[in-house]
Amino acid sequence: MFSNYFKIAWRSIWRNKMHALIHISGLAISFTVLVLISLYVLNEYSYDRFYSNADRIVRVVQHTKWNGNELHQATTPAPFAPELEKAFPEIAAAVRIDLEGGGVISYKEQQFKQDDIIFADPSLTKIFSYHFLYGDPASALSDPRSIVISASLAKKLFGAASRALMQTIHLDDQQPAMVTGVIKDLPANTHLRFSAVRPFPGPVKDGWQNFHFYTYLLLKKGVKIADLEKKLAGFAAATIQQQMRVNDYKMTLQPLTSIHLHSHLDFELSQNSDAARVYMLIVIAVLVLAIAVINYLNLTIAGAAMRTREIAVRKVVGSGRGGIVGLFMAESVLITGIAVSLAFLLVQLLLPGFGRFVDRELYIGSSGWLPVCGAIIGVTAIIGCLSGLYPSLLLLTLKTVPALKGKITVNEGLGLRKIFVVFQFTIAAALIPASVIIFRQLQYVLQADLGFNKEQVLTFHIDNVKVRDQVPALKNQLLRNPVIEAVAVAGNPIGNNDLGGLGYRFETPGGGFSTATTAAQELMIDADYLPAMDIRLQSGRNFSDNIRTDQYGAALINETLMHKLGWQDAVGRKLQFSIDDSGHTAERTIVGVVRDFHTYSLQHRVASLVMVMPPVPVMQDNLYVRVAKGKNREALAFIDQVYRQFDPANVVTYHFLNDNFKRQYAAEQKQEKMSLVFTAIAVMIAGMGLFGLVSIMAVQRTREIGIRKVLGAGVSGIVRLFSIDFLKLILIAVMIAIPITWWVMNRWLETFAYRSPVPWWLFAGTGTLMLVIALLIVSIRAIGAARANPVKALRSE
Repeated sequence: MFSNYFKIAWRSIWRNKMHALIHISGLAISFTVLVLISLYVLNEYSYDRFYSNADRIVRVVQHTKWNGNELHQATTPAPFAPELEKAFPEIAAAVRIDLEGGGVISYKEQQFKQDDIIFADPSLTKIFSYHFLYGDPASALSDPRSIVISASLAKKLFGAASRALMQTIHLDDQQPAMVTGVIKDLPANTHLRFSAVRPFPGPVKDGWQNFHFYTYLLLKKGVKIADLEKKLAGFAAATIQQQMRVNDYKMTLQPLTSIHLHSHLDFELSQNSDAARVYMLIVIAVLVLAIAVINYLNLTIAGAAMRTREIAVRKVVGSGRGGIVGLFMAESVLITGIAVSLAFLLVQLLLPGFGRFVDRELYIGSSGWLPVCGAIIGVTAIIGCLSGLYPSLLLLTLKTVPALKGKITVNEGLGLRKIFVVFQFTIAAALIPASVIIFRQLQYVLQADLGFNKEQVLTFHIDNVKVRDQVPALKNQLLRNPVIEAVAVAGNPIGNNDLGGLGYRFETPGGGFSTATTAAQELMIDADYLPAMDIRLQSGRNFSDNIRTDQYGAALINETLMHKLGWQDAVGRKLQFSIDDSGHTAERTIVGVVRDFHTYSLQHRVASLVMVMPPVPVMQDNLYVRVAKGKNREALAFIDQVYRQFDPANVVTYHFLNDNFKRQYAAEQKQEKMSLVFTAIAVMIAGMGLFGLVSIMAVQRTREIGIRKVLGAGVSGIVRLFSIDFLKLILIAVMIAIPITWWVMNRWLETFAYRSPVPWWLFAGTGTLMLVIALLIVSIRAIGAARANPVKALRSE
């Protein structure tokens, strides 16, 4: 019986090739989109879940507000880990992590730079279940002169991971380190990535107000995060709050598995994703699939009028309700099965490129092929049965005798078809302006004036401490070549969203300094920095190498900080800051105010900024070089040649400043491209469905069209007959889509501190575009029907 159903279903599909093509192609494309996005979403949710204790690991973060300042940081003071472990029996282990363990690695004749090395307490291997290929996890970090490296780094150094154990390497401080462990390379789906880990070389003496450690806790089994979090207020009040002298302070515990999607604090360990972005992709995938399924339902219901006589005959010859339902189910399952099979092939073809695009390792069958085959069969059965159920039940309600005489028309599904058309084009009309808004915003942030000239500026870190003592000579050597337009020094490259900051006290009108501190970013620069970066002064002067007191006693601030302090003129005023936890302070005089410029991406507002000259040569560790336009290759070769004269062992690893800022928008740029692709797919599938509906309408109204032509109706009149109802539905869809899109995209734009406006013409243009697309689709099919021979039309049944 079932094989017979599928034979009949195949014949029906073959007789209606155009409709079958619309069904199958729409479903195949939508299934492909759904699978690709599902793989991406599953990868996003898999972050850090591979650790054996993932459900018991938390990260300590801190939030504080004072005097109009706010801090929301992933970094913590050094005492947090040992003091928390001591104070709370719920904590099984605590670890501190510091990112500053990298540098130049030397082994025999080899020498190369490796930045992704961390410092950590020996408890790291107790909390995180790293897969040790060689060495003992329990003791691998017990010696301060030990190092644990990844398999890939071991292969790079020694040719094979098996040769690494007990070998001695040297780091840029020339301290030897013995390899006591080799771990399997960390998977890409972790927020804490490194190629090697070293124990701290000695006791960590940083105090409570130096925030550059990451603190992780392993909770004992059965401990609830919320219960422990409530107890932290007392710990904070007795320790860090006394040091910072703030009242509004809160410590929170982040579950390890939530960091990647739900944490967007200052100084994150890596570029995290966003749960909202993931949810949006899921919604888009489901909507694209919904459009394809609705197409199938719409076309099947609309085409039911041409099958009324067939169903009536089947009833007369004894076919029961179950047989008719089974026939339609078989046809629907067959179409869905073909579509799912094509989608599977498309996924296999597109997956490598899609994985590179989203920068993720994605592949089908990670849990075995049995679940994959089960998913294919399940989706085919569910979508197929649901899609075939309603049309079959609708046809069963028809009366047999009128149907045999051809005197019955299926109008019961007309209202539902209209709702489906409106739903489809509402989605399409919402995705079009959303994609344009994302594109406009990214163009805005990429082309916005940042307050300095970011073009043709490259930065690189000076690893060798001895070279930092020779910076003036290095700058002079570089400037001898005309392809080098300017050279300057700073403590950090801007644009990476990771500048440090301090709490400053500023001079009051009555003398002395304010009691409360004001938070500000700190950037160390030399006297050449402002002219090299084309940063303008609002008032006062720049630093000068000829004024010796500038190095220790002068400061520049930006406009934002001056306005925050309520000053009209800041030049000549003093600021004060702490230099240790014992209460010792230093003072500087503000000698100039610079125009605001962005040190972070435009997702952040311009923050208060204090600039000082590096007090010692070791702090001038980042070189900024502006190169002539069109001379990048020549300039880079020259820079490398000059730098080797000062540091023959190291190679320059440079970054263009413009790329630093672009990197912060990488996730949004991927979202822009995906939204454009999905919008095109949604519009295409909706258009295919509309074309199919018009084709069915043309067949159903063949005789009417013939009569109208005989009575003198022209092609334009026939096109208008077909178009008017559909254009009304498209207009309704646009009116529904506009407010929804406006609200959703304004919420998205709120994630940027600086945003492009949403123009009214965008929505008007979207409505016009949708109407034009619909009119073209309807016209193509309607013109064909209008040009048909009216004699044949009048003879048709």
